[in-house]
Amino acid sequence: MSKILETATGHFRSQLGGAMSKITVDEWGMDIYFKTITTLKEQSKLVELAGSNKTVEALVESLIIRGRDAEGKRLFTSADKVTFMNEVDPTVLIRVVSEMNEAIDSVEKATDIEKN
Repeated sequence: MSKILETATGHFRSQLGGAMSKITVDEWGMDIYFKTITTLKEQSKLVELAGSNKTVEALVESLIIRGRDAEGKRLFTSADKVTFMNEVDPTVLIRVVSEMNEAIDSVEKATDIEKN
């Protein structure tokens, strides 16, 4: 592995191991933790769904991919997708994913400001 690639993967691992953000979901009686970074493989799944006009499915997939407990373990599995899409209040789901996205956007903006 080249020195540049070692540096790039080291940087990514440090971000994955960093602090998590938290959203309190009163309606579900829980906190959902998440990292502000995901893998390219996870992102490609979301982009593919959004590009296929499957926006709702992309929202659900985003929650499944990002949603963690306080220890960083995934809260949901792919098997939960059908339940989310058919049996969960969509306004709550949309709010939760929107709050996650806003937190991610604010981290990215802060990083951009630091670079300048």
